[in-house]
Amino acid sequence: MDRVPDLEELKQIGRKAGLDDVGVTGVEPILEARQAIEERKASGLHAGMTFTFGNPKRATDPSLIFEGAKSVVVALRRYKPPTWDVSETANRRDVSPKGIVAAYVRSDEYGLLRQGLEALAEYLNAFGARSEIVMDDNRLADRAVAARAGLGWLGRNTMLLHPKFGSWTTIGSVVTDLSIAAEFDKLDDGCGSCRRCSDDCPTGALDTFGVLDANKCLAWLLQAKGIFPREYRSALGDRLYGCDDCQRLCPINDDALNTHDAALSREPEVDVLVLLNSSDDELMKNYGHWYIPRRQPAYLRRNALVVLGNTGSPDDPEVDRILSDCLSSDDALVRSHAVWAAMRLKKNYLVTGQLAASLLQDDPDGIVKAELDEWGITMDTNSQ
Repeated sequence: MDRVPDLEELKQIGRKAGLDDVGVTGVEPILEARQAIEERKASGLHAGMTFTFGNPKRATDPSLIFEGAKSVVVALRRYKPPTWDVSETANRRDVSPKGIVAAYVRSDEYGLLRQGLEALAEYLNAFGARSEIVMDDNRLADRAVAARAGLGWLGRNTMLLHPKFGSWTTIGSVVTDLSIAAEFDKLDDGCGSCRRCSDDCPTGALDTFGVLDANKCLAWLLQAKGIFPREYRSALGDRLYGCDDCQRLCPINDDALNTHDAALSREPEVDVLVLLNSSDDELMKNYGHWYIPRRQPAYLRRNALVVLGNTGSPDDPEVDRILSDCLSSDDALVRSHAVWAAMRLKKNYLVTGQLAASLLQDDPDGIVKAELDEWGITMDTNSQ
């Protein structure tokens, strides 16, 4: 290799490919991040998440991506933040209730990020390098490596906060065997004494600076297996997938709203009655790009039923029809959340009017019975 590209060249290549900033760091282990991951895992704050928690050593050692790796080129691409005030929509009772979708999944942001990373990898490969793209991958703690590359600091809300673009960014890396001049100058903490994300988190998931309690995080709970925790169902409001609150509330993001003008390819809201009336195949076709536990559409219906219970109109006959169908579902997860939604909307007759055989059939984990018990409803298991 006669020459090695410098950081400024890589920034120019990245910008031409739609990336917003590029940094470089070495492949030394990120020990501070490893310690933080291990401590949170030991404390149970990961709530069963795997990803980087599955193997903290691997996730914080870029040199393990491949033998001979020497540098990590880290890139950011901005995406559009939400433009409405969640507080204005959280308790509405529309005729056709809508579920809010987090900003980062409203368009193919990771596809666009990958295109930019591929341009960087191709440029590096022209120098005879070996390069490997790593994005949204449990092999690398992306926020930690981006912070070490000088692209921002890790804020109170645990997000990477870029001084110019805020946290509305996707992060990806190109690991290479080229020795590129690395930038190790970490930015100073810019959060200071600000507590907006902590104080206004709807479930108190961010009480400690830089520590997320995933057991309380709505974004994670919407993706987690099992029932949606009863204690956080009301707090979920109209969020169907993801939660943008800790970013929307961050003052660093106040000046970071002028992002790419590319049209969004997906709607920011989903009609929950339409979702609940859809077949399994239709649900996976329309929402299969989301993370859905075990790829089971029942989890989409679970989330939608909580949103319906929070935002549905008690006077809408279509709500009654949808709830009746869900109360008769073959899936206990759907039936249990349909009980909650019906009772939340004060439609007791829909639940108490069901035969026990319809509600309590195939309930191996007892989740339907547990939901009925929470509402003080006793079913006659001998009803026919």
